[in-house]
Amino acid sequence: MALSEAPDEAKATPEFSTPSSGPGRIWKVGTLTYTFGGLVRVFSWLLFGDFALSVRDRALQGVVQLLFKMFGASDMFAGLLFSSVPSALGLIIGPVVGYKSDRLRTRLGRRIPYLIVTTPFMVLALVGMAFAPQLGGGLEHLLGPQSRGATSSALLFLGFFWIVFEIAAIISGSVFGALLNDVVPQEVMGRFFGFFRAVSLIVGIFFFYNLMGQVETHFAEILLSVAVIYGLGFTLMCLNVKEGNYPPTPEVSKGPASPLSSVKNYFKDGFGQPFYLWLFASGIVWNMANAPFGIYCLYYAKSVSMNLTTFGKCTALTYCFSLVLSYPIGWLADRFHPLRLSLLFVTLYALAMGISYLLVHDARTFAFALVAAGVIVGCINTSSASIGQRLLPRDKFAEIGSAGGVLNSVVFIFVAPSIGFILDHEHSNYRDTFLMGFILSALALAVLAVLYRKFMALGGPKNYVAPETGAVSL
Repeated sequence: MALSEAPDEAKATPEFSTPSSGPGRIWKVGTLTYTFGGLVRVFSWLLFGDFALSVRDRALQGVVQLLFKMFGASDMFAGLLFSSVPSALGLIIGPVVGYKSDRLRTRLGRRIPYLIVTTPFMVLALVGMAFAPQLGGGLEHLLGPQSRGATSSALLFLGFFWIVFEIAAIISGSVFGALLNDVVPQEVMGRFFGFFRAVSLIVGIFFFYNLMGQVETHFAEILLSVAVIYGLGFTLMCLNVKEGNYPPTPEVSKGPASPLSSVKNYFKDGFGQPFYLWLFASGIVWNMANAPFGIYCLYYAKSVSMNLTTFGKCTALTYCFSLVLSYPIGWLADRFHPLRLSLLFVTLYALAMGISYLLVHDARTFAFALVAAGVIVGCINTSSASIGQRLLPRDKFAEIGSAGGVLNSVVFIFVAPSIGFILDHEHSNYRDTFLMGFILSALALAVLAVLYRKFMALGGPKNYVAPETGAVSL
């Protein structure tokens, strides 16, 4: 809970302050001031919301992939729905939400209104996917001879509700990250993301160890349970986390901006600083490196005759290792900087992909590769989670962050379908996912090295100041 809020005249001071020290230490973020107890309280409610988010993401990771496969989706079609469609939607929605949320001023804040509005749509999408087979059967009965079959109709409804889900996920995901930036002190951000990672992993351990083997027969019950947990968890978080006051936007003094000037401002802020473009590129190429094995590992497991129960337990073991490492890595990110740790772990991932390509040939060797890759990816995700908060300017965090999302969306419209096309052409030889992962992670390492050199030139961990948008970078 915030100890206090600064009076209105404090809005003229810098938006984010350095915490005091000593026995009565307090933490300040903008006009929010936390005691230790207040920091624990806001951590707890945010972690409760993250628990709901983790239940949603961990369960859907396996359930929806298997559902599409059950209803006859090809590798390329799966790539389109899991990557291209979300990327295309993000290309449109992300910039608008990022730009508008930075400038929104309401009694509830600038982020929470978006989270509240998207929650019921997310619940609706989860319920709709749970009942996709029944809806498909109803459509088949309604159309009669003109129907293409219950399976095709179910796939149609599944695809529709998946799109609804992705729209809500894009909005809530981008705004949730910005909310953390607004209410969590920067100096504990790495440890905070370590806690987030731990919550997510605990959920993943439970799901994959206990429920993965039941996905094909009990997917409806799983999806309905996720809908209840997400709806309740996110709603309670939104009601209990309070945002502070924000300084007036430039548009307040200049009057409402025209649509054309808003677009110009967005492109200037989002793409006018080359340093941030290198930051975006590092994230994009890493996502590309993780995509081949990350998207198709479940299908790979089935191709080497690994049953879903074994796959789930291997994944749960991966999460157990990652759980133990989550807080130490978060602490190391605060101590040494997330960019340095990311360089280390991306190097390890490249090595893991190369070795796996050479050695994996059956279910046993695949199990070792699955666990190794999963642990390293977890380390990368935990160590890099606070990079944006450490490198982007706080006053335009969501806007500039969404610009990176735009670039990522443009790339991923083509990436996953291209991987799926290659795999279809190679008759689903999923071993090639290791080779693709090795090549792309080597490229990601090179981009991160350039970003790190520029970061050091801008002051490094001790003296870095986020460069102004449009300014000349080093």
